[in-house]
Amino acid sequence: MTTLIVGLILFFGVHSLSIINEPFRNRLNSAMGEGPFKGLYSLVSLAGLVLIAWGYGAARMDPTVIYTPPGWLKHVAFLLLLPVFPLLFATYFPGRIKAKLGHPMLVAVKLWALAHLLANGMLYDLLLFGAFLAWAVADRISMKRRTQRNIPTLPSSKANDIIAVAGGLAVYVVMVLWAHQWLFGVAPA
Repeated sequence: MTTLIVGLILFFGVHSLSIINEPFRNRLNSAMGEGPFKGLYSLVSLAGLVLIAWGYGAARMDPTVIYTPPGWLKHVAFLLLLPVFPLLFATYFPGRIKAKLGHPMLVAVKLWALAHLLANGMLYDLLLFGAFLAWAVADRISMKRRTQRNIPTLPSSKANDIIAVAGGLAVYVVMVLWAHQWLFGVAPA
């Protein structure tokens, strides 16, 4: 469990610089230069992600049950997960979805985390998905008071909504039918 917690601290520590202290993040970026800053940011994020995956896998070997969700919550989770990939696509294929939501990736993270919290009741699930949900909520709230940085995207277009929905739903089907089992060793159904 320690490896999972250290991974979460690294990953969310670097991802929370703007939430906690945006002036410090900006000074660090200026002092290092954008390329080296992004490189260090990426390395710390990757190290955190690797530790999260490793720690989560290890924690699954010694599970601690916190609650046992009723079976019907899995159906609710499937419904909550349905828009996740289209929202992720909409982040980089801007159209009406992105214009309406502002930050579709954060909405996707919140839905993904909430769905997994509803369907899973182990301690390691609460740590992982609870951390992602808490971070996404905090990040969204903090965006109201800080300068937004541009995310490289394609030019905005109405066709991008079709691409986001069709591409996202295709990835959702692949994830449900095959990839989730292959990647995580757990069949979602």
